Amino acid sequence: MNFKEYKEKAFKKNPKLYEEYKALIPEYELIKQIIEIRNDQEITQKQLAERTGTKQSNISRLEKGEYNPSLKFLKKLAQGLGKELHIEFK
Repeated sequence: MNFKEYKEKAFKKNPKLYEEYKALIPEYELIKQIIEIRNDQEITQKQLAERTGTKQSNISRLEKGEYNPSLKFLKKLAQGLGKELHIEFK
């Protein structure tokens, strides 16, 4: 059984788990984008931290999903990655 199959089975058994999972999707999508951009640019967490004026541990906590960043922090992060930050409601 692969992870996708495992998730489907778990969600069928526990619909509340699925709702909680769905609620976390935006945070994890943002984290995924940050990691992909950093990897594409071939920079370390430490280098990104230096570019944004923060500590490497803050970048690490963010990438692990252990840190809820402020809008101000996300703006600095986007600037450090050479990107624009866009937030929208759908």
